[in-house]
Amino acid sequence: MTSSAVPGVVAVVLVTAATLGIGVWALRFSRTTSDFMVASRTVGPRLNASAIGGEYLSAASFLGIAGLVLVNGTEMFWYPVGWTAGYLVLLVLVAAPLRRSGAYTLSDFAEARLGSTRVRSLCTLIVVLIGWLYLLPQFQGAGITLQSTLGAPRWAGEVVVPVIVLLNVLAGGMRSITFVQAFQYWLKLTALLLPLMVLLLVWVGDGAPHPVDVVGSGQQPELWALPLAGSDAQGVYLTYSLIVATFLGTMGLPHVVVRFYTNPDGRAARRTTLAVLGLLGLFYLLPPVYGALGRIYADALVASGRSDVLVLELPRLMVPGLLGEVLTALVTAGAFAAFLSTSSGLAIAVAGVLGQDVTGRAFGRRLSGVAAFRAGCVVAVLVPCLLALSTPSVGVARAVGLAFAVAASTFCPLIVLGIWWRGLTARGALAGLVVGGAGSGIAVLWTLTTEPGTGWGSTLLEQPAAWSVPAAFLTMVVVSRATRSRVPADVHRFMVRLHTPEQVQLDRG
Repeated sequence: MTSSAVPGVVAVVLVTAATLGIGVWALRFSRTTSDFMVASRTVGPRLNASAIGGEYLSAASFLGIAGLVLVNGTEMFWYPVGWTAGYLVLLVLVAAPLRRSGAYTLSDFAEARLGSTRVRSLCTLIVVLIGWLYLLPQFQGAGITLQSTLGAPRWAGEVVVPVIVLLNVLAGGMRSITFVQAFQYWLKLTALLLPLMVLLLVWVGDGAPHPVDVVGSGQQPELWALPLAGSDAQGVYLTYSLIVATFLGTMGLPHVVVRFYTNPDGRAARRTTLAVLGLLGLFYLLPPVYGALGRIYADALVASGRSDVLVLELPRLMVPGLLGEVLTALVTAGAFAAFLSTSSGLAIAVAGVLGQDVTGRAFGRRLSGVAAFRAGCVVAVLVPCLLALSTPSVGVARAVGLAFAVAASTFCPLIVLGIWWRGLTARGALAGLVVGGAGSGIAVLWTLTTEPGTGWGSTLLEQPAAWSVPAAFLTMVVVSRATRSRVPADVHRFMVRLHTPEQVQLDRG
């Protein structure tokens, strides 16, 4: 290890120590199964909003956006816009009713709404697949970060992050992770903001050209309104498909939804969502500026195919010497916190459904409650860890974007129709989940295993949400109408529960 890597090592050690320390401190509050899965539904809006910001701002947000702006310019702003606006849709349509359902997981909600164990089992499978697809780039991003900043082998980060996540989640579950993720949101914000202030001062002092005038990828300067791949029909399709995926996929992400179950009531869930919009909007102002500065100072990263490490490399490139190393250590700490916080939330979401529906049954019900949750957590983390070690690195933002597309094509129709349309049936939900899941799943496999093409077939598979989401909605509606005699008998009572404020329910009681 060189002397220049020492600040980065110190930063990683401090983040790890703080993460484990907060987790151990919060362990005293974690005793019951409800503590481990939903923090006994006692998390207030401010703490929960910070925790959601901590887990939602993943490697794709911390590293991926800046790299995309570096390569493709300002048209990549659609990513942070969509990732933030998704919470507006969630606020209006989902947050409060979903909390009032009383569910622990998406699988719980599906079974309670439709009375079907088959729908529950399929939801469990989809939760696990989305969680693993989302965890893979987190672990690989950790490997890239430690390799870039510390000179460590890539496998080191891909092992260290899963181990720390397992220790924290196994010890205290949701109750413990809530405090950890809230801390990590503010750490990530600070880790981007402070170095950026220095870098902007350096840019002003250099008298460098405006980033829009610099062609970082051999393309012409962009304007805000351009679509993702030019102004032709394919480019327009990619842009609107990305918007559909990010706007509607947020409500279907298991680690996002599970956090709303931790609020005391529906009103608190809405207040939490409103606070999250502000926190995300504040954070997403920063990564695009790194990408803009990279188009001046880090053009070589594009040619080398290392755009994902722009945030980590830019301080060294712009500020040589000890100060540059200190700034690099700070952004390294933020990146490491991003991997830990998002991975922890995903581990809990996947462990929750595995503990209820897989690990307990696999051991003949000898495991239950906290023990089943912990067994599920080991499986939830181990599988993507092995995948990260054995597969080539995928683009961080690319893989996360595909996870959004799958979530939008499956759980978004299920949740929206389940909350707002009493005509949804179990057979309709099953058919829609299969159509949306199969369509987006095939697109994911194709995209991750082949090189990007230029025809319409490649375009439709690269961003499937524009056709897979409407297909899932339409299938659920058509099949439900064809099986309207199978609408659950207690649907009216359940819908009243979803849409009646808790205070009114108490007054009536």
